[in-house]
Amino acid sequence: MSHDVLRSVLRGELLEPGTSAYDAARVVWNGLIDRRPALIARCRNAADVIAAVNHARTHRLTIAVRSGGHNVAGYAVCDDGLMIDMSPMNAVHIAPGLDRVLIEGGATWGDVDAATTPFRRATPGGLISMTGVAGLTLSGGIGWLRGTHGLSCDNLIAADVVTGDGRLIRASEVENIDLLWALKGGGGNFGIVVNFELRLHEIADPVMFCAPAYPEEHAVDVIPQWRDHMASAPDEVSGLAEFSTIPSDQAYPEQTWGRRVITLATVYDGPAEKGERVMQPLRALGEPLLDFSGQMPYRELQSIYDGLFPKGRDRCYWKSTYLSGLGDDVIGAIIERLIKRPSEMTYASIWKFGGAMQRVASDATAFGDRNIPYMLSLDAIWSDPSDDDANISWVRNAWQDMQPHSTGRLYLNFPGLGEGDNLVRNALGAETYSRLQKIKRVYDPENIFHLNQNIAPDVRLS
Repeated sequence: MSHDVLRSVLRGELLEPGTSAYDAARVVWNGLIDRRPALIARCRNAADVIAAVNHARTHRLTIAVRSGGHNVAGYAVCDDGLMIDMSPMNAVHIAPGLDRVLIEGGATWGDVDAATTPFRRATPGGLISMTGVAGLTLSGGIGWLRGTHGLSCDNLIAADVVTGDGRLIRASEVENIDLLWALKGGGGNFGIVVNFELRLHEIADPVMFCAPAYPEEHAVDVIPQWRDHMASAPDEVSGLAEFSTIPSDQAYPEQTWGRRVITLATVYDGPAEKGERVMQPLRALGEPLLDFSGQMPYRELQSIYDGLFPKGRDRCYWKSTYLSGLGDDVIGAIIERLIKRPSEMTYASIWKFGGAMQRVASDATAFGDRNIPYMLSLDAIWSDPSDDDANISWVRNAWQDMQPHSTGRLYLNFPGLGEGDNLVRNALGAETYSRLQKIKRVYDPENIFHLNQNIAPDVRLS
């Protein structure tokens, strides 16, 4: 099969196996994923994306779409098909009124924060700067600003989308309204978003980050106190309780190496001095082993986790479930399972939800019902392939054991490897899923874009 025609029209590169550039481009964040596309189109603009989609459709090639390549399930790369790599499309522009930001489809949150924070503005992103804007936003986007400004998808104003038949269309509040709704949580099912328009918000400079790390053996006492404090905290406070192990690294005191901890990582979206006062009780729930708290620029806050998740080095398997509550029995069940984690590189977190995130109506976005007070994320990380079965089995078993305490839904950015019957239906809810099937039929009736948290098009006639 000749690909010379595609190569001749691309402004970007067309990479084929056998070159160092190809091998570098196919690497995604999760080292468990090792796939080899037949072609990688490194696109530089929307015209390149259209040409790549048309080529794939003509030659019946599976399409994988990469922005940041950070999705743990590895959807950004495929075997044998065409990988559409938008990472060269990473421009970010601030609207003159400082109320909106225009973002190309391959940008990361680091690109966005670098452009917006000099103006003391931000839009809700994730916790790691290397995460792609596209993947995070299209499946929700849970970050530090959720209490005051909701999810990333709640801030999506408009998008330019390349459809499976090679058209460039706009979704906004006045055109293709159904598509805009679907993009707010429905994933990459409906086309390739080449431009995002997101709402900007004023942020404090600096912000207060509160992160005392208590010995994990005190978790049964610390987590209920954290839960009770967060229940009455203002919207400006967003956080999580994170189980982890202090690494053997000179960045930490040697006497703490190998100690398991529960870190109450929390951010105040407002004046740092006020945030320090509001969150101070979290630093006094006992004697912290370490305390990572401090005032810092928002852009620095957004990158503090980067070093813990280097691209392609470690093997990862992450699953999530929304908890219906966090009673003492649930806390006990979580602790019982987490102490059995086989890897000391693993993180597991209880995320507290509330504020603006929960005030969005259930039918306002494809993310669905917001009546989800907590999320449990089981984030297994390890380095040796011989440990694959032990870590994956631990996550699956712990996840299954927690289902009696779950709402039955999950966060699609932490989907394991995307396996499981009715994964997306369960994540979004039956009513939302049915509505998305109808929209899928309109914009991608042939399911061209299926390497994702897939939604099959409604096969019934409209």
